[in-house]
Amino acid sequence: MEQVNRIIVLDDEAELRNMLQRFLTGHGFRVRAMADGKQLDRHLQREPHDLLVLDLMMEPEDGLTICRRLRAEGHTLPILMLTAKGDPMDRVAGLETGADDYLAKPFVPDELVARIRALLRRQKMAAGDPTVTTQTLRFGDFTFDVGKQTLTRSGEPVEVHSAQMLLLHALGSSPNRAVSRDNLLARARGRDHDALDRSIDVQILRLRQIVEDDPSKPRFIKTVWGIGYMLVAGVES
Repeated sequence: MEQVNRIIVLDDEAELRNMLQRFLTGHGFRVRAMADGKQLDRHLQREPHDLLVLDLMMEPEDGLTICRRLRAEGHTLPILMLTAKGDPMDRVAGLETGADDYLAKPFVPDELVARIRALLRRQKMAAGDPTVTTQTLRFGDFTFDVGKQTLTRSGEPVEVHSAQMLLLHALGSSPNRAVSRDNLLARARGRDHDALDRSIDVQILRLRQIVEDDPSKPRFIKTVWGIGYMLVAGVES
């Protein structure tokens, strides 16, 4: 039997909150609706959930504050943020705070369902095993042979420390898909337990220093908020 995804809707507008609960329940989700961050905290302590639909404009604690606090506390469930504002900077602020997606009001309810399902698929893939092991990846001037674990730049070999190579292989085994931090640790340490004495984040930074023109604005090794990291690359058989 397929597991029913559990979703929390957090919005201080009772009418919208109840409408979303009815609509999402009708699409097969198990939905809990609540009005403020305190209710959310109590509920998350009792029962894990698969996704949070979070309104940006709330009082007394707004969506950005709640999102930032959840991430600081280590909650990794995907967050889809709703807002009545159309300013692109609000979208940037939400994503940088830790939201995984953003939808401006008014929205078509079917689009909300599509975005929720896309986030749940991404979360499921991030928790899975690598699916690609014998392909060649191209990003910028770099070519990475996943199976042989060789990296070249414009045809010339690039020297990569073993710790960063383990991470590159883990990311390259699932290109263009988010890989969770726990998954990266497990897959890398499974091959060389001592290779990742430092944190994943430090090794990711070092890998970015090799392949990115500007490590502070990565094009290829992307952070996926609430999940982990993703290698953006073209794939060749």
